[in-house]
Amino acid sequence: MQSDRMLLRGDDAAAPAARGSRVKLEPGGAFHPASAPDYLPLAQMRQLQLQRLRAVVRRAYDRVELFRRRLDERNFPPDRLGALADIQHLPFTTKADLRDTYPFGLFASSMQDVVRVHASSGTTGKPIVVAYTQQDLDVWTSVMVRAFAACGLDHGDVVQNAYGYGLFTGGLGAHYGAEALGATVIPVSGGNTDRQIMVLKDFNVTAICCTPSYFIHLIERAAELGVRMRDLPLRVGIFGAEPWTESMRRHIEIEGGIQAFDIYGLSEIIGPGVGIECPYHNGLHIFEDHFYPEVIDPDTGSVMPDGEEGELVLTTLSKQAMPMIRYRTRDISVLAAEPCPCFPSQIEAALLAVEGALPHYEILLTRHKGLDAVEVHVEVTPELFSDKIGTLEALRQRLSYAVEHTLGLKVEITLAAPRSIQRSEGKAKRVIDRRSLTSETS
Repeated sequence: MQSDRMLLRGDDAAAPAARGSRVKLEPGGAFHPASAPDYLPLAQMRQLQLQRLRAVVRRAYDRVELFRRRLDERNFPPDRLGALADIQHLPFTTKADLRDTYPFGLFASSMQDVVRVHASSGTTGKPIVVAYTQQDLDVWTSVMVRAFAACGLDHGDVVQNAYGYGLFTGGLGAHYGAEALGATVIPVSGGNTDRQIMVLKDFNVTAICCTPSYFIHLIERAAELGVRMRDLPLRVGIFGAEPWTESMRRHIEIEGGIQAFDIYGLSEIIGPGVGIECPYHNGLHIFEDHFYPEVIDPDTGSVMPDGEEGELVLTTLSKQAMPMIRYRTRDISVLAAEPCPCFPSQIEAALLAVEGALPHYEILLTRHKGLDAVEVHVEVTPELFSDKIGTLEALRQRLSYAVEHTLGLKVEITLAAPRSIQRSEGKAKRVIDRRSLTSETS
């Protein structure tokens, strides 16, 4: 699976059934929903999110004393969750809550059902302890598969995993995701820099997972050893676990000869895999079927509209062992309100894979009776357009199947005559949003 486009929270035509978004851990970072073959129409996505939100709140209320007490204080039992907007009535959870209930006070599963426990280093006090059922681990693996696929990795890639193994979530999270993708995993863990460089050089590594600062150290040490990173098969770096800047990215990509991707996650939520960049590096794509994002005013706690900067809040929608309700991450971010360019890119790839289609198309976003829809107009070759109606219908069906197979999203395909779609002298305008017009007339 890939994570190639941003379908944004709010009014977009579709949302990922399980995709990612890029988060920059610095002021002004943007989140965008991502593209993938597992998209759902927006209405179905919202229904899935509401269903899972109700279930996870009920589980937390029934099994975790802290959540039950706070909901009772608000006189807001789980049954009052009638819409996604009602999430604003739920209490926040903070890191202090995890420390105050150390070690197992927020577990919603018995230890018989907990198959793994991770923990933070605890350098600022008691460590943060997090737990996973087998289903939780399966979800974690699946979002990491999507994250790696978003970076262009696939079966046959060789992944050097230089995140630390052990209580830290990074190492094992990346490990199982890369294995499930079908890649070859080298579990080198952190440290021992000279050995890391030897492995990069001798094992034909194509992707590396580590912190961005450590990769910069690898670049410097490799130069001292007479190894040019740019000469290695390495082509992708997946970096997280610490803030990094665009200038660091440029240095890494130029000196390392790779494409650098930002991955985002928190142990309190699941670990790495909450969000990931697509190849457009235009923001993080969040896997919204498992992690519901909000941006709030950090002072008042009120929910901010899409496009406005605030504190990121995440709710786990499928976590069993340790559900998190409205966890305040303290990360300053933005939920973006414009589509990521990787949405039309995926549609274009699907269209051009079918013989007879031309690279001239428009994506129309419309709304009818409260539901969003996607319509694609695509030009076909002069020979086919002048052919029999039956031939054109067969082509339309092939194009419809290709797009649905790629995106997991049904779209209406309209075949257009050659040169009937307006050309642009600059950047082509692929997406035309007519939802405000169609909603007024529907």
